[in-house]
Amino acid sequence: MTPPERTIPRRAVAAWILYDLANVIFSMGVISLYFSLFVREKVGPDRADHVYGLLTSLAMAVMFVLSPLLGAMTDRARRRMPFLVWATILACGATALMGHGSFRLSALLFVIANGGYQAGVQFYDSLLPEVTDDTNRGRITGLAVGLGYMGSYIAVGMGLWLKSQHPGESFPFAMYFLMIAGAFFLFALPCFVFVRERGNPNPRPIFRWSAVLESVRQTMVTLKSGQQYPGLLRFLLGRVFYTDAINTVISFMTLYTVNVAVSTGLTKSQGEQQANLVLMSAITCAILGGVTWGFVVDRIGPKRTLNMVLTIWCCDFAFASLVGLLSLPISGLYATACLAGLALGGTWAADRTLMLRLSPPDRIGEFYGLYGMVGRFSAISGPLIWAAITYLLVERNRRPGLSEDQLATLTAKGEAVAVIALLLMVLISLVILRKVSDEPRDWTTRETA
Repeated sequence: MTPPERTIPRRAVAAWILYDLANVIFSMGVISLYFSLFVREKVGPDRADHVYGLLTSLAMAVMFVLSPLLGAMTDRARRRMPFLVWATILACGATALMGHGSFRLSALLFVIANGGYQAGVQFYDSLLPEVTDDTNRGRITGLAVGLGYMGSYIAVGMGLWLKSQHPGESFPFAMYFLMIAGAFFLFALPCFVFVRERGNPNPRPIFRWSAVLESVRQTMVTLKSGQQYPGLLRFLLGRVFYTDAINTVISFMTLYTVNVAVSTGLTKSQGEQQANLVLMSAITCAILGGVTWGFVVDRIGPKRTLNMVLTIWCCDFAFASLVGLLSLPISGLYATACLAGLALGGTWAADRTLMLRLSPPDRIGEFYGLYGMVGRFSAISGPLIWAAITYLLVERNRRPGLSEDQLATLTAKGEAVAVIALLLMVLISLVILRKVSDEPRDWTTRETA
């Protein structure tokens, strides 16, 4: 007997997309923009890249260890949604407390908040089959990516409003982080209410030590028997390199823009304003890119789309490095930001869809755990590489008596070399991904075998 056709309510799709917007509010407001500026204010401009890189790497190292375990556990659970709810509450709670007390306390809260956010992204991605089917997966993912980036307008807008309320004063970071936490939870709430899971017909215990050990063993078996899942291991390896480059440039774009601006004669405050505008340019293009690339994914497939997007990233990184190395006008960063935004929207529209194509339906949580794990590894290694390069080229070569614009010029050149390292990573990923196919898999035959 043919099972009845599944009807997906529009409000469930809209609520799922809204969670992407909530995610972006946090990632743009905290990770990409104001926490790095908070670090810069607390430790100084010459140590900001180094310290922020170490903190970001620590946060990602925790999730690198936990991601595959959490994914395998959600496959055992009756529903995935409770995992998403608690991860979001953890991220929002820690974010609301940042900026209070000592810098070390805020750094610890950043690690916790980032961990909750990253875990939530993993659980959110694994809910994709609940709101899409094979005919519209690219479009829905693209809409989520594109419209989700509108959350960046909210994050940047709140920062600009707070700055206008405190002219001539230090930026009120504590108030800003509290506002980000509230907005994150507000836009995440509809997903908790309206997305209905079909549920796991064979739930198993998840909060027992034996269940944890079984989840770890299952993940190890999957990695060792990767040939049973064509293209999986090659895709995951390639993803390490391109997400390494993309996540790193997102994290350090603000510091790079500020240093380029100051090196051209602008003040620190003017540089921070330019960083906001550069980010807004990237966001606008990411919105358009996400929606457009979603249709491209459904038309030509996620693999070919991903190849096209990574090629755009290579061109963008090459030009972005020249802006810092040759001390080009800051207008060059606006051009690279627009190209990065266009590529960013396409990256996640193709990336999420390709991962689902490579995942058996009964192990989506586990496979998205591996997907998340390699993303976390790249978010550890990328900031460490950036921090190491800027430490060697900036901190080790800093001479006493440098003016603010001379220090900014030295820092911008060191960061430009770091951008070249990111370019090399994307080129490596293109080589690795050449043999990955996005042809639909017959998982029923595999399970029978």
